[in-house]
Amino acid sequence: MTTSEPGGQASSPKPAPRPGPARPVPRPGRPAAAVAAPPSSDPHRFGRVDPDGTVWLITGSGERVIGSWQAGDPEAAYAHFGRRFDDLQTEVALMERRLESGTGDARKIKAAAQALAETLPTAHVLGDVDAIAERLAAIAAHADEAAHADKAKREEFRAAQTARKEALAAEAEDLAANATQWKAAGDRLRDILEEWRTITGLDRKTDDALWKRYSAAREQFNRRRGSHFAELDRERAGARQAKEALCERAEALSDSTDWGPTGVAFRDLLSEWKAAGRAAKDVDDALWQRFKAAQDKFFGARNAANAERDAEFRANAEAKEALLAEAEKIDTSDLDAARAALRVIGDKWDAIGKVPRERAADLERRLRVIEKKVREAPTRGVDPEAQARADQFRARAEQYERQAEKAAAAGRDKDAADARANAEQWRQWADAAAEALGKGR
Repeated sequence: MTTSEPGGQASSPKPAPRPGPARPVPRPGRPAAAVAAPPSSDPHRFGRVDPDGTVWLITGSGERVIGSWQAGDPEAAYAHFGRRFDDLQTEVALMERRLESGTGDARKIKAAAQALAETLPTAHVLGDVDAIAERLAAIAAHADEAAHADKAKREEFRAAQTARKEALAAEAEDLAANATQWKAAGDRLRDILEEWRTITGLDRKTDDALWKRYSAAREQFNRRRGSHFAELDRERAGARQAKEALCERAEALSDSTDWGPTGVAFRDLLSEWKAAGRAAKDVDDALWQRFKAAQDKFFGARNAANAERDAEFRANAEAKEALLAEAEKIDTSDLDAARAALRVIGDKWDAIGKVPRERAADLERRLRVIEKKVREAPTRGVDPEAQARADQFRARAEQYERQAEKAAAAGRDKDAADARANAEQWRQWADAAAEALGKGR
């Protein structure tokens, strides 16, 4: 099949224009494709083929030659130029669909429609070219509306994306200024950065300004965190030095047998330990084990000594029980013999030593009852003043003995020794007074 375009042969007389077929009129505001049926693709309605092969297109503005068909059958010419129109119509329909669906750039679709419309006056097709022109004009008009809508959507999207980044920047700034949960805040800043990278569509100037805010906040947070941990390292180093010194002091005390004062000293060391702060965890744990080992050594020895002392005190209590049983049998009918027997029991009592604290008062009370019984036994020819003086001396001796017991129980060994010395002195005076009473009878 061969064809020739205008200019390829001698011109022939031009027939008078004939009106084209009626075309549907699109409603305003929508592209023609949305309201009208596609233009007819029947090429016989919009053209003719002369016997010499000249092919004419019929439009509303008249007729024009679109080619010369030299391949024989005129129907083949209609089919050939009709297919060209069908291709043109398909291209227009594609533009309409892209514009209606919003899958294309409205500005680019408008430009393509305008460019295609400019080719219509010279297009070599047979079909309703006027309808195509109207559809292209509707596409261009609708594209303007779509472009405005797209612009509004883009601006709305840009505003939303800007708001998201502004919120993230503000959150980062708050963390940078106020956060003290360093790990959680650091993790959140990293999450903000990951989310930040997914937010697009901002204008470059705004995006750069917001990025500077986030970046500055992250730097501020890193500086604060670095300062915090540097200070924490200094505090931990100081705590380590202080606790090492406390360990040395505790170890120096661990072999002491001065139980009372050393126990107080260990309590003071523990208070200092708690006030010293914390070193690094592994260091702090190791130092505590060292300190505790020294503490346990002392208190273990003290507990063992106390257990031995308690056993001794229980044996002493049993010995004093035996003395009380012996004292309770003293016969006061012979007062001199009774007093002499009581003095022997008193000497043995003092020589026995301490008893458990919870039993000391009761044992002393029982001994005092026996002493009072002997003192108050009836006598003949005794000077009342001398008897009162002897009783006073013995009462003072008993008072100092009780003080000695209390001081010893409290761990005040020096006070206990002083009280026992005073008791012994008053006891001697009491015995001397009692002896003088015996001779004066």
